[in-house]
Amino acid sequence: MAQDNIKVIVIGGGAAGISAASTAKGLLPDASVTLFTEYEDVAYSPCGIPFVLGKEIPNFDNLFLQTSEHYAKIGIDLRLQTKVTGINIDDRTVSVGSEAFGWDRLIIATGFEYDEPDIPGIDLDRIKYIKNIRRAMEFDKELESLKKAVVVCATPLGIEMAGNLAHRGLETHLVDEGGWLMSEIADPDIMEPVKESLEEMGAQMHFGTKVLEFKGTGGKVTSVVTSNGEIECDVVVIAAHKKPNNSLSSEAGIDLGATGGMVVDDHMRTSVKDVFAAGDCTEIVHGVTEIPIQGLSGSHAYSQGRVAGANAAGDDRAYDPVFIPWGMVGGQVQIGGVSLGETLHKALGIPHVVAFAMGISRARYYPGVMRIRVKLIADPSTRKVLGAQMSGGEGIKERADFLAFVIKRGVTLDELAWMENVYSPPIGALMEPIALAAQAGLRELAK
Repeated sequence: MAQDNIKVIVIGGGAAGISAASTAKGLLPDASVTLFTEYEDVAYSPCGIPFVLGKEIPNFDNLFLQTSEHYAKIGIDLRLQTKVTGINIDDRTVSVGSEAFGWDRLIIATGFEYDEPDIPGIDLDRIKYIKNIRRAMEFDKELESLKKAVVVCATPLGIEMAGNLAHRGLETHLVDEGGWLMSEIADPDIMEPVKESLEEMGAQMHFGTKVLEFKGTGGKVTSVVTSNGEIECDVVVIAAHKKPNNSLSSEAGIDLGATGGMVVDDHMRTSVKDVFAAGDCTEIVHGVTEIPIQGLSGSHAYSQGRVAGANAAGDDRAYDPVFIPWGMVGGQVQIGGVSLGETLHKALGIPHVVAFAMGISRARYYPGVMRIRVKLIADPSTRKVLGAQMSGGEGIKERADFLAFVIKRGVTLDELAWMENVYSPPIGALMEPIALAAQAGLRELAK
């Protein structure tokens, strides 16, 4: 089949769907590219929603990246508020109600959905999930009259919501069954400064605490019953219980993996010929453990969409296993990491050595200098870096990006210990904290 005039259909208007459609159209200007989304908007940053709710960002208009008119101008047929109800593999069509649309290449980017927890009272009003910008706008208006909030689960979203609601002036409680913030992926020593910062902002932490029931009056939530007592509130934010949105894919016979995400190869091809997938509805191989994982960041979804769109257009691009650089601000503290931390290495029984150092973000005498904690995890036999976690200071995101490449390329502690670094008093210390941690790791191995 000639590639230039094929029909490409994309289901989903998030980062993966938009990048897939734009890439396919860019490579094949004469192709018919149609994107269906059940929502009112595309091309906005849902990751910015907590910061608008917390008044760190002035308004929701700042979160929109492009207009619908932009996509029409570049030739993408954008179908807003149009829900795809079925995928027919044999006929190569998607259904929208009683209408069918044919495709030569199909890209599924349906993202995630919230799996409502099985907790009594979960159907009460003012129990919120953060995903859609229009619902967030409504929530923002409600917050003007609300005073007490409970955030359930200390995930990255939960931490951002707790900090922003506290910043907005609400009495805020963060409830989590784990023993510390982000206990499923982060180490307690790295997260301790974040806990302290959130508490300084007025947020109250409830670790080792299970939600048992939501109570309400007049159909609206008024308290959260936990294993450690009852917390009064007039709004609850659920910051967990996400799952891949794959009902369409499953019904169409596309293979799903153990995580519930669609199984894709390194070209983002599914188990069905000419059907591609990208974003939160897929599972991707972890570069260290080689285990499929699911639910990565928006940057991963965007990159996967580009690869899916390119290959749907006949290109030959690969998406490599991921090492998951991550970063965020918790309270007033930057935190981040890459791959697995110390806690997960222990839990998985992976041999490792821990290398820790405390560095500084600028010259010690320069105004605004901040401390930076760096923890490197390395293989004790090869000395290759396997993971890292950091908190405090500045430049955490850039260090996480750098260390993801370090791990991907198999760099050792020996090499990092002698790395070059920028020294400029306003932006960098004489010794890079990563190098200090690598040197500490070598001393540990020499014992």
